[in-house]
Amino acid sequence: PAPIQLVNQQTVGASLGADSLQKTIFAALIGTLLVIVFMIGYYRFYGVVASAALIMYIALTLAIYKLLGVTMTLAGIAGFVLSIGMAVDANILIFERRKEEVKKGASSIIALEEGFRRAWPSIRDSNITTMIMAIVLYYFTTSFVKGFALTLFLGVLMSMFSAITITRTMLRVSVKE
Repeated sequence: PAPIQLVNQQTVGASLGADSLQKTIFAALIGTLLVIVFMIGYYRFYGVVASAALIMYIALTLAIYKLLGVTMTLAGIAGFVLSIGMAVDANILIFERRKEEVKKGASSIIALEEGFRRAWPSIRDSNITTMIMAIVLYYFTTSFVKGFALTLFLGVLMSMFSAITITRTMLRVSVKE
C-alpha cells in the first residue's frame, strides 16, 4: 500500500468559489475559441464545419446536463471541457483520413465517406475506453470526482453522436463532387 498524506487543505468561501467558477468558465471559453481558430486555420472549410458542429455539440451537451439535473461544479466543468477536446479529436481523425483518401485520388464525396469509415474504429475505441474509465470513477469514488466522471461520460457520448451525426450530415449537405 502507498501512504497517503494530506499536503494541503483549503476552506473556500462563497465569493472565492464564485470567483473560481468564473475563472474556470472564462478559461473554457478561451480554450474553445482557440480550438475553433485552430480548426478553421488548419482545415479551412472543414474546420468551419467542425466548429459549427462543436458549437452544436456544446449546446446539446449543456441541454442534456440541464435535462438530467447535472450540477456543474469545478470538477464537472473540467470533465465537460475535456469532452470538448475529445469532440474535436474525432473530427481531426475524420479529416486526416479524408486527406489520405484525396491523396490516393478519391473524389471529395468518396474521400469524405471513406474518412468517416476509416476513422470510426479509432473514435469508437478511444471513446469507449474513456467512458469505461468514467464509469469506474463514478462508481468507486465520491463527491467531486463523481461530477467529473458524469460530465465526462455524457460529454464523450455526445461527442460520438456529434462527430458521426452532426458533422457527417453537415458535410454531406455541403461537399460537392
